[in-house]
Amino acid sequence: MKIERELLKGVAPVVVLEILSRGAMYGYELSEAIEERSGGILTLGRGTLYPLLYNLEAKGLVKAAWQESENKRKRRYYSITSKGKGELVSRKEQWQQLQAGANMVFGIGVTGLATS
Repeated sequence: MKIERELLKGVAPVVVLEILSRGAMYGYELSEAIEERSGGILTLGRGTLYPLLYNLEAKGLVKAAWQESENKRKRRYYSITSKGKGELVSRKEQWQQLQAGANMVFGIGVTGLATS
């Protein structure tokens, strides 16, 4: 199932911060990790991912540094900052509240409500 762009847009920053909280990654690696960890449901192409990373960097939530890989190729690695870690905690709490509210509206996982 392809997720609508506007829905993905809302969750993408917190997903990127969550993945980067596990360690620094370069763009393609990050994109692959998101797709893999979401079971293929969330995919961020270059046209979405890089503007998002630049925006998160401008806000001080991630930082970027050029590093040379084993094959001598330079890559820009992104890592979460301490400010980004605080933002991640806040956004995850908001996401959980949003998800709980939506689940109640849809009757998902709520005892005594029909799921039609």
